[in-house]
Amino acid sequence: MKKIGILSDTHGFTHPSLFEFFKECDEIWHAGDMMNPDILTDLEAITQVRAVYGNCDGWDVRSQCKEIEIFEIEKHKVFLKHIIGRPGKYDSSVIDLIRKEKPTIVVAGHSHILQVKNDTDHGFLFINPGAAGKYGIHNHITFLRFTINGANLTQLEVFDQPK
Repeated sequence: MKKIGILSDTHGFTHPSLFEFFKECDEIWHAGDMMNPDILTDLEAITQVRAVYGNCDGWDVRSQCKEIEIFEIEKHKVFLKHIIGRPGKYDSSVIDLIRKEKPTIVVAGHSHILQVKNDTDHGFLFINPGAAGKYGIHNHITFLRFTINGANLTQLEVFDQPK
């Protein structure tokens, strides 16, 4: 059993509530647009971090993160990338790779829109945690956590605060 925290689009800002919200997590997944490598350092002070770079990240972040992370955890295969699109409208640059890899969880950032949806057409859970930073089009700062126990995902909780 693993407790997972997910966030994206911090844009150089470490929200003070992250530390308490993620303190019991076994891993934190960051779906890009950190814009400052100190974000990684802050998150690594909490627990293990898996992170990808986003379109706004410079070489300081890109030198520490990949564009795509594909990994297995419990009984799930995870596909983590900043720009993916959304169910029904995936970016053409990634949909073939997603089909090839057959993940059970796909995590994206970029849109600044919180969305958790079963994509029954492709057979995976799509997660976009919204945006955890102060800058961008969003009106709320959001990030989330949940528990993976084998094939089961439970206890989904969302941090949601007006920007």
